[in-house]
Amino acid sequence: MSCLSRRQSLLALLISGSLTLSATAGAAPVLITNIKGYGFDEQRQLLSFNELVFDDASGKVLARGQGIAKDYPDASKIDGMGRTLLPGLIDGHGHVLGLGQNLSQVDLRESSSEAQAVAKTAAFAKANPQAQWILGRGWNQVLWPSQQFPGKQLLDEVIKDKPVWLSRVDGHAGWANSKALQLAGISKDSIDPPGGQIIRDANGEPTGVLIDNAMLLLEKQIPAINEAERVSALNAAFAHLLSLGITSTHDAGIDAANLATYQQLRAAKQLPLRLYPMLSATDPALEAWLKAGPVDDPLDLLDVRSVKIYGDGALGSRGAALLAPYSDKPKETGLLVTQPDKLTAVMKLTIDAGFQANVHAIGDYANQLALDRFESLQTEVQRKAGRHRIEHAQIVAPKDLPRFAKLHVLPSMQPTHATSDKNMAGDRLGVARLRGAYAWRSLVDDGNRIVGGSDYPVELANPFFGIHAAVTRQDQQNQPAGGWLPEQKLTLVEALRSFSVDAAYGAFQDQSMGSLAPGMWADFILVDRDIVKVAPEQLWQTKVLATYVGGELKYQFRE
Repeated sequence: MSCLSRRQSLLALLISGSLTLSATAGAAPVLITNIKGYGFDEQRQLLSFNELVFDDASGKVLARGQGIAKDYPDASKIDGMGRTLLPGLIDGHGHVLGLGQNLSQVDLRESSSEAQAVAKTAAFAKANPQAQWILGRGWNQVLWPSQQFPGKQLLDEVIKDKPVWLSRVDGHAGWANSKALQLAGISKDSIDPPGGQIIRDANGEPTGVLIDNAMLLLEKQIPAINEAERVSALNAAFAHLLSLGITSTHDAGIDAANLATYQQLRAAKQLPLRLYPMLSATDPALEAWLKAGPVDDPLDLLDVRSVKIYGDGALGSRGAALLAPYSDKPKETGLLVTQPDKLTAVMKLTIDAGFQANVHAIGDYANQLALDRFESLQTEVQRKAGRHRIEHAQIVAPKDLPRFAKLHVLPSMQPTHATSDKNMAGDRLGVARLRGAYAWRSLVDDGNRIVGGSDYPVELANPFFGIHAAVTRQDQQNQPAGGWLPEQKLTLVEALRSFSVDAAYGAFQDQSMGSLAPGMWADFILVDRDIVKVAPEQLWQTKVLATYVGGELKYQFRE
């Protein structure tokens, strides 16, 4: 953005009454005063300041502190009006295209029963008669009175002529009507694919619910989105993330078409925030990607150097791979989406190509498998340099927890998963296994940096929801009293690190973003409260007033 247009953005804030500005025409430095600013020093310790200066041309921080205005007499000035200024927040694990698509599909997140989910789906279908498929996401049978998987019968009663496909909230199960099952050729005679399960009734008939790799049998029948639809969905996601104070996001598993769109948007200078995409290990183009080598964007808008590798399923659908059977299903131990030999081969291929290997592992068996392979495939020096990650690291055998720090494997974790899962995790795991579940405090005390995220659209993308969950171990109704497994709480500073400087570390970007130190990108947000001083139970209520990426205003809250 030119100096003129950047200054026009600042003037927009003045007109709205959000901020006040006095500008000197043509001056490159911009000084923000009258703020409660927070950042991190080289030791990742929180520090405060009331003035921040960034360079209008380069988009980088020049200085921060108290009384530094005198050193920049010609700077354009922004009056922060006493607002709190924080580093731009980083979501270390989300799904950008999925978020954008979810914003235009039926949202079942608040459904309190199967019948209500069906009613919402029927209403959506009626309001969108042009849709070839009725698609949605967000149902969670654990929150329903029956706590049982839904079936095709109720869907068939309201939608017979169009296929319906509704993903579970975690994306590891789906619910179809008979039309969709018919198009996919799924019948009583169908065989469960490796790493997947077709849920059946007492007579062996498919109920309409498919788990993990069985979902692919149906999803390949859904018409692929075209480029215009993809760009529209991505832009919707970008705008949503910026409104929440997210200036950078790690996109956990993208295909070749998605990467090509990102590259086109980057070339056209149409990426409004920073992206760190993980290439999907299941994409046929993987070997070609790896052969081409990592992409280091000098502006950090599109750095490509990581691969998302799929270990197991999710806990809610009993697809998480466990060392011992589920407490509430004693004959089941979950699913390995990638079998052990294949997992070894893909991890080795990724690591040998100089890419970061980010392994999805939720169950204790999947986490153990991933840790074993990180240990065997590289030396300690190589592992430390590689900054490899385990995505989720939700249920870990207590004896395996110290191995994260020992092996320099980063836990990439999503705090709101704990507050969402607290009502069913004990049923699935039993009391003993909870000692290694969602164990943020144990991992931090071992010396790990946690890459914080939300796993949107599985969870809501708001990072303050995650910070609140990490600090309180409570939901937004402040339940349970004292927090769920409260011994695993993080401090506010630790939680903020996980969504800023430590998330940047997990993308090899800690020298350019996450702390607002001089020389780093001027990625920052203004919020409506001092999160360091408010009561912890109020953290989730924080509202973002403005979001800047590289010193450029990208979002402004309007009443």
